[in-house]
Amino acid sequence: MKQFLFLLIAFIQFNFVKVPAQEKRYSFTREKMASPFTIIFYTNDSTHANLVANECFNLADSFINIFSDYIEKSELNQLSASGGLGKSIPVSPALYDIMLESEKAYILTRGSFDITLGPVIRLWRKARKEKQFPEASAIAAKMKSVGFDKVKIDARTGSIKLTSTNMQLDLGGIAQGYIAQKVLERLFSRNIRKALINVSGDIAIGDAPPAKKGWTIGVNLPESEQLQENKLVLSNRAVSTSGDMYQFIEHEGKKFSHIVDPRTGYGITSQKNVTVIAKDATTADWLATACSIMPLKKAKRLAKKLQAEVLIAELKNGTIVQSSTKKFSHFYSSHKGND
Repeated sequence: MKQFLFLLIAFIQFNFVKVPAQEKRYSFTREKMASPFTIIFYTNDSTHANLVANECFNLADSFINIFSDYIEKSELNQLSASGGLGKSIPVSPALYDIMLESEKAYILTRGSFDITLGPVIRLWRKARKEKQFPEASAIAAKMKSVGFDKVKIDARTGSIKLTSTNMQLDLGGIAQGYIAQKVLERLFSRNIRKALINVSGDIAIGDAPPAKKGWTIGVNLPESEQLQENKLVLSNRAVSTSGDMYQFIEHEGKKFSHIVDPRTGYGITSQKNVTVIAKDATTADWLATACSIMPLKKAKRLAKKLQAEVLIAELKNGTIVQSSTKKFSHFYSSHKGND
């Protein structure tokens, strides 16, 4: 009798065990900064999924309103307008944080990444739009306002002073990665870890999807929409690709990229794609830009220092030449190693 009673109790307990609902894949895309902004994650609650996605898009909007140089009254543009006035401007925690990240990138790249390039970048934007190559004198004039040494960050007061007139900060090479990372962190805080955030090619990645080793990511070939045969499989990493497939201007038989070399004021002319895998999307974003400008050996050395991996694929005389850090291939879907 006791054995029967035990089995009966066990049966009742088993049938009242709450089995977790199976996680489903949710994908949300909205246009932000004139490009698709995609949030993908797994959860077992559709109501929660929609609420969290809206919260994440609102968070992204709050950052865009601070960082965008296209929005006239953005906090970034208001800071730029203070250049040369001799005033230290108190800024929001988000702007202060990304300015510190930008300063770090400037120092580590020895000036190959510089957010003060705004005046020159705007000149090149106009040139591409009007298909009119800028005059050397115009570039030289704009370069007088360029240089992160003209930015003074006061850690004590959380304020920033721009010491030169006609300055224009441009966060285009770092903001998308920064926003992607912050949105991913917001998902983590809502107990959603199997996630991917894609901000126009700057991708922040959490845990792998159910029953998968990671998220599969394709990488473009230089000057082409075609993807490389090898795909990346990533989890708890970030990846960013920088290239000039769509944004360039041709002059005297050369393509001048939208990626401007802070040392010269001219768009780079090498036809390359740079893909960076890093631990966070902020680093992946600015490092991809910097490695497009830096000499190959220095780019790979910096990536190694930051515990990142980089692949540089360059089109030379119609042939694609690739070079990468040693462990980049470990993230390929075809990799058979133990790492």
